Amino acid sequence: MAFMQRFFEYLTHHPYLSGAAVVIAILVIVNEFLERAKSFAALGASQAVQMMNQGALVLDVRGKEAYEAGHIGEARSISDADLAPQAETLKKWREKNVIVYCDTGVRSASVARSLSTLGFAKVFNLAGGLDAWRKENMPVVKGGAGGKGQGK
Repeated sequence: MAFMQRFFEYLTHHPYLSGAAVVIAILVIVNEFLERAKSFAALGASQAVQMMNQGALVLDVRGKEAYEAGHIGEARSISDADLAPQAETLKKWREKNVIVYCDTGVRSASVARSLSTLGFAKVFNLAGGLDAWRKENMPVVKGGAGGKGQGK
């Protein structure tokens, strides 16, 4: 009881320090959630290349303009909004490796979760997205000539 009384006394005498501690705690919690969101089934560029060599499907979930400006070689362009309607066209991939990427890996992590809930068993998110792919000096193809059976 005495501890709680002294704690509240401290809070009232040091409102700026108490407020700063609360703000820092909130920032740490938000950062942790963002890091966990990015790391959903994450794999690096070299692991992605190995899976691609074994026939993995690669989905680019950025917009069409971004896709045409530069994408991973055999990637199919599919927006996250078109994911549910086009899931049926991707049904043959439900038990095979699927790699999803965006620019940074945050949006694609969300799409990877959505694909998992739609019944896709082996969905992976490219850690760091296309930005990380480029930093690893991996090849990027420009233009609309993308992967087989390119989506909308």
